[in-house]
Amino acid sequence: MFVRRSALALAFAALFSSTSQAAVPAVGAAPYPGTIVLNVDATDLRQQIFRVRMSIPVQAGPLTLLYPQWLPGNHGPSGPLTQLAGLKLSAGGKPVVWTRDPVDVFAFHMAIPAGATTLEAEYQYLSPLDTAQGRITMTDDILGVQWASMTLYPAGYNSRRITVQPNLVLPAGWQFGTALETDKQDGANIRFKPLDLDTLIDSPLFAGRYFKRIDLNPGAKVPVMLNIVADSADQLEATPEQIGLHRAMVQQALKLYGSQHYQHYDFLFAISDEFGGIGREHHQSSENGVKPGYFIDWKKNEAGRGLLPHEYTHSWNGKFRRPAGQDVPNLNTPLQNSLLWVYEGQTQYWGDVLAARSGLISPSATRDLLAATAARFDNVRGRSWRAVQDTVNDPIINGRRPLGWGNWQRSEDYYSEGSLIWLDVDTRIRELSNERRSLDDFAKAFYSVNDGSFTPAHYTFEDVVAALNQVQPYDWASFLRTRVEDIAPNAPLDGLARAGWKLVYTDTPSDASKSADERNKTTDFSYSLGFAVKADGAITSVTWDGVGFQAGLAANTSIVAVNNRAWKPELLKAAVKEAKTGTAPVTLLVKKGNVFRTVALDYHGGLRYPHLERIPGTRDRLEPILQAKK
Repeated sequence: MFVRRSALALAFAALFSSTSQAAVPAVGAAPYPGTIVLNVDATDLRQQIFRVRMSIPVQAGPLTLLYPQWLPGNHGPSGPLTQLAGLKLSAGGKPVVWTRDPVDVFAFHMAIPAGATTLEAEYQYLSPLDTAQGRITMTDDILGVQWASMTLYPAGYNSRRITVQPNLVLPAGWQFGTALETDKQDGANIRFKPLDLDTLIDSPLFAGRYFKRIDLNPGAKVPVMLNIVADSADQLEATPEQIGLHRAMVQQALKLYGSQHYQHYDFLFAISDEFGGIGREHHQSSENGVKPGYFIDWKKNEAGRGLLPHEYTHSWNGKFRRPAGQDVPNLNTPLQNSLLWVYEGQTQYWGDVLAARSGLISPSATRDLLAATAARFDNVRGRSWRAVQDTVNDPIINGRRPLGWGNWQRSEDYYSEGSLIWLDVDTRIRELSNERRSLDDFAKAFYSVNDGSFTPAHYTFEDVVAALNQVQPYDWASFLRTRVEDIAPNAPLDGLARAGWKLVYTDTPSDASKSADERNKTTDFSYSLGFAVKADGAITSVTWDGVGFQAGLAANTSIVAVNNRAWKPELLKAAVKEAKTGTAPVTLLVKKGNVFRTVALDYHGGLRYPHLERIPGTRDRLEPILQAKK
């Protein structure tokens, strides 16, 4: 049947024919001509929609626009492409038809008509409405602008050589924090100074109805600010003592690294039940999101106080000093993650150390958290087939989705197991040097180069080894490769022993264990029955080949009854205690789907919770590691 085709349809057909097989242009050395203007309207709080307009200088001919795919700090191809909607393009008042690349779906091809000098793009970024859709970035009281989510950019150019001038409209009366430099503000309309695309993407913004800014480095030439947004005004209230501890954290970091690689640093800190939680590093700022109570329920949230020192450390490790594989020309070139056990693992170590040195986390709580980490990774059964080096690929392989058998599959273990490896390095340096040197000396030498420079200094494995040898001669290459690349039945706990401590289990949970159960709304039997249980009886985190696994349990099963009594966490604890002195198994009635069955757990080891215990007659090296620098 013949159908008359509109001019627009014919144009689209012609475009599709000419561009569907077009390759995405390779990145060249030339700067992009002109300045891109990016306008974001963030006022639609009810529907949580960011409305975006871009004006892009162009010339006639083919053009490919890219949506950022490989986001710095995410370690994988996690650009939220599904949240980009309503894309319409025009030039000279006439529509410009686009087609998506059939292979690289983050690329949009088009043909710019003769005589056109500016391409206008209009679209929306749709903040997830529910956590099942992604991280919520807009609520009635808080919003976060991640420029990578809002931005398209021309292919074929290094993102450091594309200039963008961003503008933002906020809800009336709201205040904001960001590392961006404001050029002009007229009420809720903010014009930021032009900058390169890389730096823009690395400079997010938090804004809120309830906002407070605290100076964490008073009187300094290089400011450090804590920009707080929250669901309610009371959540902003920090005591002078709490502020003092955060200021101490900044001072301890400056003493450790001996440098600053930012013009000013802005902690973006959200305290919210609705706004999505986050911990993401940037060169001159960081995005941090925690649950309500950070200040006003201070004693209940000690473990969570390691977030800010971790992200602050990334300004030196991960942003200024970066693995060579992270040196990519644009935001759609794959990142190479082989050194994440340095990038994230050593950052995890220093974050924990700085939290203790500043007093944000007490020495006893730090030891409890270290015991929890040591126990967790010493009981990861997946280490029998997968080395920690391979887990650096997990952000790409899995995209941080939930795992059914995490204890066997392994996840991003380079963070915390990496921290144990760096404790091993630190204590070995101290031992070999007769306590004269430590990993602190490595940190100052490695991160203080080019003090004041914002230009990333990339490093290789060989650079790390050479820097360690400058501090303390040793076969560091073999030392590190063995711990990172080898299949090992146990976690790397030599550093713990060299620090004068050992991992033990008792039937009494530490405060850290209690807090973790409360925070996760679970009761953890990982080191006894080999699983954890939610308040409603749902089983989670089953240990591969553990007691529960051997009984056929999985994280798709719920406990209905314990020894013929209706499920309660206290009943299962009591049953495990009782079984320690008897011979009868713990009997569970469980439900999987519509099927009920009874399982018998023949376990008589009692409750087991991790703790650290001093090794008699040894030097305590943890104490000086956690001691504040003068």
